[in-house]
Amino acid sequence: MKQKDITAIAISVFVAGMFSYIICNNFIITGTQKKEEVEVVTPITSTFNLPDKAIFNNEAIDPTQLIEIGPNSNSQPFVNK
Repeated sequence: MKQKDITAIAISVFVAGMFSYIICNNFIITGTQKKEEVEVVTPITSTFNLPDKAIFNNEAIDPTQLIEIGPNSNSQPFVNK
C-alpha cells in the first residue's frame, strides 16, 4: 500500500466514526428517555376461593362418565352382513 492509501483509509475511518457518533447521540434513545408508565398488577396468591355451591353441585350428573343405553353385542356396527 502506498502512503496515500493509508492516509485515505484513516481519514475515512475517522469521518465514519464521527458521523456514526453524531447519529447515535441524536437518534438513539438515551437512558433518561426510556421511562415508561405501566399499570401495577396485583400479585397472585396461593389461596383459592371455592366456587358457588349453587353452580357447582357435588351431586349433579357427571358429563364425563360413559353412558351406555343398552347392551351392545355388535363390535362392528357399520359392517354390512
